[in-house]
Amino acid sequence: MASSSSSSSVVSERRGIPGASFVSDVQTYLTQSGLDVNSSLAFLQERLQQYKMVEMKLLAQQRDLQAKIPDIEKCLDIVATLQAKKGTGEELIADFEVSEGIYSRARIEDSDSVCLWLGANVMLEYTCEEASALLQKNLENAKASLEVLIADLQFLRDQVTITQVTIARVYNWDVHQRRSKQATATSAKDS
Repeated sequence: MASSSSSSSVVSERRGIPGASFVSDVQTYLTQSGLDVNSSLAFLQERLQQYKMVEMKLLAQQRDLQAKIPDIEKCLDIVATLQAKKGTGEELIADFEVSEGIYSRARIEDSDSVCLWLGANVMLEYTCEEASALLQKNLENAKASLEVLIADLQFLRDQVTITQVTIARVYNWDVHQRRSKQATATSAKDS
């Protein structure tokens, strides 16, 4: 796209998402970009669609993280409960899901370890302290990732807005130019 000039603000980028330039002078923008109005509008529409695709991907990632965080917190609570009940002789009863919608009740004995699903059908046994540390680290990472993702989404929404405004400005400029030419042609014909 066109290099930065007095007619547009500096293009920035955030984590691979290209920034959009605000176009204050459409004529200068078209001249510098070497595009005609239709090519410019096509380019801007394509960029807008790219932003929408990235937004859909980021929103899916956000939903995944928002679902993952409560699961990690629940696991942390369970490990903390196991550690608190350890050695007290108090019986711990839990209901667990065997299959979708099918639950069973179990008595949990004192144990120094727990098993955690790591994904891809992999389960590993950890001491309660190791499991707690791993889960805490995963929770912090997930929350940090969510913060970055939210900032990325905000940046992306700003770029969508700038691109939509630029499309409107280029389109309106073109309409104004056509009307001016038509008015000039009409007044020349009347003379």
